[in-house]
Amino acid sequence: MIPTYDKVHNKFKLNNRNYSYEELKEVAYSFIKEGKPFEKALGDFLADWLDSKDYIKTKTSGTTGKPKTIKIKKQAMVHSAIATGNYFGLKPGDKALHCLPTQFIAGKMMLVRAIILGLQIDVVEPASVLNFNTKKHYTFCAMVPMQLQQNIKKISHIKTLIVGGAPLSFNLKEQIKNLKTKVYATYGMTETITHIAVMPLNHVDDDTSNPRVKNIYHTLPNIKISQDERHCLVIEAPQLTKGKLVTNDVVTLYSNTSFEWLGRIDNVINSGGIKLYPEQIEKKLQSKITNRFFVASESDKILGERLILVLEAANNNLPATIFDDLDGYEKPKRVYAVSKFIETTSGKLQRSKTLELIA
Repeated sequence: MIPTYDKVHNKFKLNNRNYSYEELKEVAYSFIKEGKPFEKALGDFLADWLDSKDYIKTKTSGTTGKPKTIKIKKQAMVHSAIATGNYFGLKPGDKALHCLPTQFIAGKMMLVRAIILGLQIDVVEPASVLNFNTKKHYTFCAMVPMQLQQNIKKISHIKTLIVGGAPLSFNLKEQIKNLKTKVYATYGMTETITHIAVMPLNHVDDDTSNPRVKNIYHTLPNIKISQDERHCLVIEAPQLTKGKLVTNDVVTLYSNTSFEWLGRIDNVINSGGIKLYPEQIEKKLQSKITNRFFVASESDKILGERLILVLEAANNNLPATIFDDLDGYEKPKRVYAVSKFIETTSGKLQRSKTLELIA
């Protein structure tokens, strides 16, 4: 039987204490009035979750445009929590670590999973370097790549870690290969109530005939996927959102539950009639460039668009040999340096705004 959003699991604990539905309202009030900024955000969400409305309002991250506020049904969030719980085998009484900002959907869903699934959740300030009990064993946690990078030496007591919000660098993927912790990349967005698909990043069969080693995402239960005429991902998740959700993510489809992400159609570069996917070129360069970078385009009289590389650095000095493994049309025609990339409040790179810095 599916629980309803107005129920609190009897095994649920917040910072080592059990709370009933009514008691959680008092906790929310206390956080709002007396808590630190991250606790106030947590209190604000709890107050929204426990009010009489059947929806909450939340902001999209602004990765591809101006952030906007949307309504999400609370019962849809319950279904999302259950899907994650089923996929990862989470059980009542399991311990979870919450270290994400509760202003955004990923942080909100960590709390919903705990309330609905009966997890014992510890909340810490969502900083880059996290301050949590490294001797305590946690079953589940969600982080952004920067947090994983900064805390990689102290996550051995976390059984399952999901990472989202931005792609992982080549170096970070190499560092997690031998971790005892099982690490998964996630695919999703605010509109799908966080992730609808995950991809194992370590503890994967090294046999290259196994499709799981090919950067393939696998959907959670009750999610179906297809493509539109642009080869962009179309998501059917009746328990999460009405109708089909058409994305701007170009994918290779392997089945109606598995896909490989190629890049965003907004970023596709048409250079002399050849379509180039910046994210795929970036993947080829990840192991060779230590600074943060991204591939984009600028106007060209002959090609229409020409490929460029933007580097987060004091100068644009890169050895030409870095591009030796790229096809001719994949090699950047110019390299620009920017001292600091522009990001959203949730830490995601804003390509278009960063490009304005070199204009």
